[in-house]
This record gives sequence, C-alpha cells and structure tokens, in this order.
Amino acid sequence: MEQWLAHVAPFLSNNDIFTPATLAVYWDGLVNTVQLVFISLAIGIVLAVPLSIGRMATWWISTPIWIYTYVFRGTPLLIQLYIAYYGFAFVPGVQESWFAFFINNPLYPALLSFALNTGAYTTEIFYGAIRATPRGELEAARAYGMSSFTAYRRVVLPSALRRALPAYGNEVIFMLHASAIASTVTITDLTGAAYYVYARFYSPFPAFIFVACVYMVLSFVIQGGFRLAEKRLLRHLQPA
Repeated sequence: MEQWLAHVAPFLSNNDIFTPATLAVYWDGLVNTVQLVFISLAIGIVLAVPLSIGRMATWWISTPIWIYTYVFRGTPLLIQLYIAYYGFAFVPGVQESWFAFFINNPLYPALLSFALNTGAYTTEIFYGAIRATPRGELEAARAYGMSSFTAYRRVVLPSALRRALPAYGNEVIFMLHASAIASTVTITDLTGAAYYVYARFYSPFPAFIFVACVYMVLSFVIQGGFRLAEKRLLRHLQPA
C-alpha cells in the first residue's frame, strides 16, 4: 500500500481531499469492511446449514430455530448492534469477567450481531430451498437405498444450495451495504473513513460519493461472481 501511495502522490499534490493520507484511511476502511463482511457471512452460513435442516425436524427442534430467525429478521440490525456493543456492557458482572475483552473491542460485538443477523436470513433462504426439493429426487435417493442422512448429504443439500444461490447473492450484497452501520460503534469501515474525511475537510459530497462508488464496485464484483456461479451450477435448469 505504501509503495502504491508513493506512485500516486505526485498526481495528488494539488488535491486537497484525496491525499495519500486520506487514501490510506479509505484503504484501511475497505480492508475492515471486507474482513467484517466475509467473516460474518462465513459464520452465518456455518450456522444456517444445520439450522435450516433443523427447521425440517419436529416442533421442539424447529420452534426455537423459528424464534431465532423471527427475532433477528424482525428487528433492525442497528438495534442488534447497539445491544451487542452497549447493552452487554451494563450486564452485572460482565466488566469483571473474561467476556469484557470482547465487549470493549467494537469488532467482536459487530461480528456477533452481523453473524447472527445474516445467519437468520440465510437459514430461511436454505430452508425454503430445502422445502422446494422435488419429490422425485428424494424418491430416487430412497430407491438407491440411501439413509436419510446420506440423502440429505448427497442429494438434498447440494440441490438446495444450488437453488438458493440467487437469493443468497442478494443477502451477501445486503450485508455489504448493512456493514456501513459498523461506523456507529467506532469501527473505521468505508463509511467511517468517509466520516473522517468529511470531518477533516468539511466536504461531504466528495467523501461520501467516493465511498458510494466503492460500494457499487464491490456490489458489481459480488453480483458478477454469483452470476458466474449460477451459470455453472444451474446449467442443467437452463433451456437447451
């Protein structure tokens, strides 16, 4: 990053806002945003796969999972972030426990709230895809003598995950955009970097328009990646 800034510094010498220092702040915000979104999505999908299967089980297993998804899908992500960052700090005994390390670092409450939120949405996406599995695929699995576990592992889940790709792609882009609220708990993400530049130079339009363009580029890359994946994995559903 330092070498790249050294090369572009002569071109920015007459610019008051986009200087090597502010570009370094934007770069750090970009790295923090990508890390936060990627880790949250990874944790969310690890949660969602078993929970979506559990939604198909008996009521005493599916009901707690439904409550979890209803709560996190029915409340704003910003409120969930505030509860994780500000609320837990006032629970008696938390500040004296080992858990205080995670509460006092804003990254961990943000990861917790983002992961649980995207896990709830992804659970419902995968659950709907599993329910949409054609009966013929299940009957074929039983005809081959597969157990329920083997049928889920080799037939149902691969088929459902392929069908869930379009909806999950929207969820990934939504999480990218929703990550902008991380700046409200002092995390220097892309939006936090724009706030820094705005506060320093009192120029809101260049600061926030530049960040909006970065978000659009990231969304375009994500959308393109999912389109390629859909074209490859859903090729058998396309008309000849």
